[in-house]
Amino acid sequence: MDILFNIITMFGGLAFFLYGMNILGSGLEKVSGGKLERTLEKITNNVFKGVIVGAVITAAIQSSSATTVIVVGLVNAGILKLRSAIGVIMGANIGTTVTGQILRLAELDSSGSASFFLELIKPTSLAPIVTVIGILMFMTNGKKKVKMLGEILLGFGILFNGMFIMTDSVTPLSKLPFFSQMFATLQNPLLGVLAGAIVTALIQSSSASVGILQALAATGQITCSAAFPIIMGQNIGTCVTSLISSIGANKNAKRTAMVHLYFNVIGTVIFIIGVYVLNAVVQFSFWDAPISMGGIANFHTLFNIVVTILLLPFTKVLESLAVLTVRSKNDSQEPQVSESSTLDERFLMSPSIALGQCENVVGLMGEYSHKNFKDTLELFEKYNSKKADGILELEDAIDKMEDRLNNYLLLLNNEELTMQESRMVTLYLKLDTEFERIGDYSINLLESAELLMDRNAKLSDTAMEELKVIYEAVDEIIYMAIKCFKNTDTTLATHIEPLEETVDMMVDTLKSKHVERLKKSECTIDAGFAYLEVLTFLERISDHCSNIAVSMIGHQHEQDTLNRHEYIRRMHEGQYQDYIAYLDHYKKKYFERV
Repeated sequence: MDILFNIITMFGGLAFFLYGMNILGSGLEKVSGGKLERTLEKITNNVFKGVIVGAVITAAIQSSSATTVIVVGLVNAGILKLRSAIGVIMGANIGTTVTGQILRLAELDSSGSASFFLELIKPTSLAPIVTVIGILMFMTNGKKKVKMLGEILLGFGILFNGMFIMTDSVTPLSKLPFFSQMFATLQNPLLGVLAGAIVTALIQSSSASVGILQALAATGQITCSAAFPIIMGQNIGTCVTSLISSIGANKNAKRTAMVHLYFNVIGTVIFIIGVYVLNAVVQFSFWDAPISMGGIANFHTLFNIVVTILLLPFTKVLESLAVLTVRSKNDSQEPQVSESSTLDERFLMSPSIALGQCENVVGLMGEYSHKNFKDTLELFEKYNSKKADGILELEDAIDKMEDRLNNYLLLLNNEELTMQESRMVTLYLKLDTEFERIGDYSINLLESAELLMDRNAKLSDTAMEELKVIYEAVDEIIYMAIKCFKNTDTTLATHIEPLEETVDMMVDTLKSKHVERLKKSECTIDAGFAYLEVLTFLERISDHCSNIAVSMIGHQHEQDTLNRHEYIRRMHEGQYQDYIAYLDHYKKKYFERV
C-alpha cells in the first residue's frame, strides 16, 4: 500500500514540476517581450549566429520543443531558410541543458556549522521563500513588470518543490528489487536510448525528462552506464514535437523537422560508439558508480555541445539528408508563401511572433487595397478587361486575408497575452476591416467604370481632369495611412485628417460643378450619375483612412476606443498643433486645382 501512495506522490510531484517549468518559461518569455523570438526572423545564413541565437532563446524560454516548433513555422512561412534553421536547431539542443544545470542546485548541502547565508541559499530553504515572494508580487502588485517577475519566481519555486516531492517519493522505491533490476536492464545502450526517447516523446520535453532522471538519481540506483544512453535517447524523443508540428506544412518545414531528428540520431550513434569504445580501452572508473544530479546535468550539456561541434561543419550534409528524405518535384523553386502559411498556428505558442505575422498581413492588405485603387483610374480613361480581372483577383485575396486574419486573431486572443499584446489584437481587428473596406470601394469604382463602358458613356474632359486631381489626393491619403501603420508614425497620422477634410471640400465642390454641367447638358445623364457616385466612393475611402489614423493615435496613447468625432472636433477647433497649417498646405496642393 505504501508503494502505491509513493507512486501517486511521485506523479503529483511530476505534475508540480511540469507546471513550474511551464510558468517559469512563460514568465521569462513575457519579460523578454518577445524580443528573443523575433530575432529568429533576422537570422541570416550564418550558421554560427544561428547556434548562438538558438541556445539563448531556448535557455530563456526553457523549451527546445517550443524553439524548434517556432523554427518549423518560420520556415513554413518562408521567413527562415532551411540552411539558417539548422544552426538554430543545434543551438536549441544546447540551450535546453540549462534547466538541468539549474536543477542540480538541489544537491547543495550544508553542514551544521555552515553559515546562515549558505543555509538560506540551499534549494530546500530558498524554494519556499522564493515561492512566497513570487505569490505576493503576483497577487498584490498591479504593475505589469512586477507581476511578471512574480510569475518567474513562482515558477522557480514550484519547479523545485515538484523536484523535492519526486525525490522524496522515489527514495523508498529504491529499496525494491524491481527498481534496481529495471535500471540494471537499462545499462543496455539500446534499451536505455529507447526508454529515454519514449518518456521524452510522451511528455514532449527533454528538459522535463532530464529533471525526472535527476530526481531518480537521488536514489543512488542509477549508474553512469545506465544514465548515459537514457540521456541520449531523451534528445531523440524531443524530436517528436517538431515532427508532429510539421504535419501539413510545406516541404522545407518538414525537412527542418527531419534535420532535428537526424542531428540527434547521428549524434547519439557517434557518442555511443565513442563512449563504449573508450570504456573498453581505458575502463572508466566511474562507469558502474552511481551518478549524481550534477553528473546528469554535465553529461547532458557535454553531449549537446560536443555533437554540435562535430556536426557544425556538416550542415550541408544534414540539409541534403533532409532533402533526400522529403523529396520535391522541383527543389530549385522556393515554396510559394500565402497568408495561410504566414498565419501559422505554430506561432500561437509565441504571441510576439504571431502578432508580427498579423502585422505583416494587415500591411499587405493595405498595399493590395492601394494598388487596386490606383489601377481603377486607368479604367475611366480606357476600360481594360484584363486590368479589371486583376483588380478582382486582388480583391479576392484581400477578402480571404481578412477572414483568415480575423479567425487567427480570435485564436490568438484565447492565448495568455500581456496587456500590450491584447491591445495589439484589438488594433489589428480594427485595421484589417478598414483596409478591407477601402478594397471594397475600389471594386465600386471598378463597377462605375464598367457601367460607363457598358452604356458606351464617357466622362467629359473637364470631369476627367477633376477626377485625376482628387484621385491624386486620395492616393496620398491611402499611402499615408499605410505608412503610419507600418512605421507606427502618429505624427504622420495627424496629417491625415487635414487631407481628409480637403477631400471632403473637393467632393462638395466637384459635385456642385458637375450638377451645373448636367444642367447645361455638357455631360450625359449616364456619365453624370456615375461621376457623382465615384466622388462618393472617394470620400468614403478617405473616411476609412481617417479611421486608421485615429486608431493608430488612440493605440499610441493607450486608448483603444478614441472617439473619432471628438478628435476631429478638437482638431477643427485648432486644439491640435499645426492642423490649420496642414489644411492650408493640402488646400493649395489639391483643392485650388479644382
